[in-house]
Formats: sequence, C-alpha cells, structure tokens
Amino acid sequence: MKPIQLKMARTAVGLGVRELAELAGVTANTITRIENGADAKQSTLDALRKVLEEKVIFLSDGETTSGGVGVRLRDRQA
Repeated sequence: MKPIQLKMARTAVGLGVRELAELAGVTANTITRIENGADAKQSTLDALRKVLEEKVIFLSDGETTSGGVGVRLRDRQA
C-alpha cells in the first residue's frame, strides 16, 4: 500500500485519521506519518489494510486508467 492509497482509501470511506487509528489499533500520528511518506512496519500496514479492505479494493500499479495506484470502493450490493 502506497501512502497516497492509504489517504485515498481513508477519505473514500469517510474515516478521519483518529477513527482509522482506533479501528486499526495504531496511533493517529502513525497514520499521518505513513500518509506523508514515512516507512512503517508491515504489521502496521497489514492492520490498516485489513480495516480498509472491508470497504475498498487496493489497485496496484497499472490497474487504474492513469497507470498509477489507486483504490476503488467495493460494490455495496455484494
């Protein structure tokens, strides 16, 4: 997960930094640092991704029309 994907996913599902931090069991400061490009432990990224993947799909390089990374909301009907 790239820093921009974290921010895009968090914003897409309407979570603030503090809300996501609480759900993932990390600090808000950690999320802010990751979104600003700092490295993070894999376990931290996994915890964030687990929370967010309930509502979004993370797209890897080349899967978006622009050729970059991104996120997509999961189908609400599924």
